[in-house]
Amino acid sequence: MRFDQTDLRLFLAVVEAGSITHGAAEAGLSLPAASERLRDMEVAGKVRLLARARRGVTPTEAGEALAHHARLILRQVAQMRGELAEHAKGLRATIRLAANTAAVSEFLPERLGHWMAAHPRIDIELKERQSTEIARAVATGLADIGVLSAAVDTAGLQLYPFAIDRLVAVLPRDHALANRKHVSLAEILRSDIVGLSGGALQEHIESHAARAGLRMKVRVRVRTFDGICRMAADGAGPGVVPEIAARRCRRSMALACIPLAEPWAIRQLSVCTRAGQELTPPARDLVEHLARGEPATPAAAQRAR
Repeated sequence: MRFDQTDLRLFLAVVEAGSITHGAAEAGLSLPAASERLRDMEVAGKVRLLARARRGVTPTEAGEALAHHARLILRQVAQMRGELAEHAKGLRATIRLAANTAAVSEFLPERLGHWMAAHPRIDIELKERQSTEIARAVATGLADIGVLSAAVDTAGLQLYPFAIDRLVAVLPRDHALANRKHVSLAEILRSDIVGLSGGALQEHIESHAARAGLRMKVRVRVRTFDGICRMAADGAGPGVVPEIAARRCRRSMALACIPLAEPWAIRQLSVCTRAGQELTPPARDLVEHLARGEPATPAAAQRAR
């Protein structure tokens, strides 16, 4: 039987998602192309790899064995490429980085910018995911490095401190709640709010609202934290954003930012790798850089090349 790397990445993505549709999207394939590849894999191996049901798919015993070996093979290929990159002048390498919304929007642009400038031959494949998805992706080899909330299950991962992400409510300065030291999500949701048009953070907030039995009515969804802050300052409705974004926007807007009272609103963000994983030199250098939170130095860049 012959499985290529695309087959193996697709199969792992489907197993992790529990869905051929979502796995195909994660692997960058159309649903028909992904379904055909999966059928071909089962025909080539003469064994059933996935148990299909109305609610999704699960790996069979043979599928579990394939997933185990696929992870090993893809890790070895990544390690081989990293080692070859040290000897091949001009060869480009890619690091797969998964991060939550706050990290992608507020923390990573500055930290990655310095590092990538010092490493011109390294590309970053950056994907925004919820922290639970990031933990699974790193643990199973679908991502090399993650930036996630340490509040999720991180068994099997090595964690390094990254940043504190505090969620705050944003309101006009003359709002009745503007002078409060803390405010609960329930108080914010008494009004219709301004939300994000998708993304891991919006899903995080909505999931906590649902668990608390709260009704969330979103008047409008915008693409950025700056957009939420602008509309909140103008009185369109309150919003919830990371404190770092609210403080930045407050410099140019008549905006009040009040910390949310719920414990889940304060999150320790961590850089994570799979425990025991031997990273490529550039990936190892990036982990160290992100954990330090400092611009890359020429000396550090030279060590990773």
